[in-house]
Amino acid sequence: MKNCLVFLKNKKLSEDIVDYSPCVRAFASAGFYFEKIAIIAFDCSKEIVTQLKECKESFENTVILCPARMETTLKQFLEPLYGSRFDMARSLDTQDRTVFLRFYDGANAISYQEVTDYISKKYQLRFGKSYIKSVGAPEEDILNAVGKAKAAYPELNCNVYSDYGDCTIEIIYSQDSPKMLLDDAVRIILSGIDDYVYALEDITLAQRLFQLLKLRRMKICVAESFTGGGVGRKLVEVPGISEVYFEGLNTYSNESKISRLGVDGMTIKSAGAVSEETAREMAEGLIAQGNCDVAISTTGIAGPGSDNTNKPVGLCYIAVATKNGTSVNKYVLKGDRQTITNTAINYALFLTYKQIK
Repeated sequence: MKNCLVFLKNKKLSEDIVDYSPCVRAFASAGFYFEKIAIIAFDCSKEIVTQLKECKESFENTVILCPARMETTLKQFLEPLYGSRFDMARSLDTQDRTVFLRFYDGANAISYQEVTDYISKKYQLRFGKSYIKSVGAPEEDILNAVGKAKAAYPELNCNVYSDYGDCTIEIIYSQDSPKMLLDDAVRIILSGIDDYVYALEDITLAQRLFQLLKLRRMKICVAESFTGGGVGRKLVEVPGISEVYFEGLNTYSNESKISRLGVDGMTIKSAGAVSEETAREMAEGLIAQGNCDVAISTTGIAGPGSDNTNKPVGLCYIAVATKNGTSVNKYVLKGDRQTITNTAINYALFLTYKQIK
């Protein structure tokens, strides 16, 4: 089975409001892959015609992503070409060719699930999925671990997605495969990245931390500086989080750190607001107030410029405190402001998970 994705875009825009990556991911998650992805400006009619004719000749399945206003024009060209008509779901099917017409604007939301379900039913394919979720694992370690699993079991497909250091390894397997095969593939991958793993199911990091806090009957507080409330925001996205979440503070200024958390002014003056000492006192200040069992603090330099010190952009300290002690981790993260802060948010949640596991 060969699949082609045709993405028709406005060449006058340097960045499109949407892109084709969700479609690629949805297909991969269902066990399908595109042999070709054609990106064409929607005012280049000759290129579009050439590509659509190639799809008719060489690909069993074609997905076309385009503006809704192109529907009539494309149907008028494709229906005579294939000798068939689109149905109400904007799918055209012949004995050996299928075309899916999907829009990325207007009132009709893109649904890739119905496309992959259609293909699975047509070819009578049944796939299962297994997940490994991790944070902070070096990319080389992830790729090596996945490569070893693939070498041992070539019939498996592995998709790897990373979202600001939070990595999802999605293993796609035929439901006819022996369970022993999948279990051994998971074991091979875990042997390379086990220290970074937080779940063996499709669950978010915040959800996993919530489960653990609830199991341990622990309350959590957060004091954030450069992450600007991002850690707290991730937590409150989880339904039921009020059972374990006491409060989150945005202690952005030095004065706030001193008055709200009890950070010693001399600590900030001598070590700086972005320092191991300040991060430690921020977290311990929350614990000392007696409202929580575990506390997270973050302080760092997100950029784009540094502060008045010689400390680099991306430097950050994340502290996790419990009544039994405090750990502080230092990172120098790479990327723009958004990448640095979002990565630190994920690291903060993962370090907390590891601390109380």
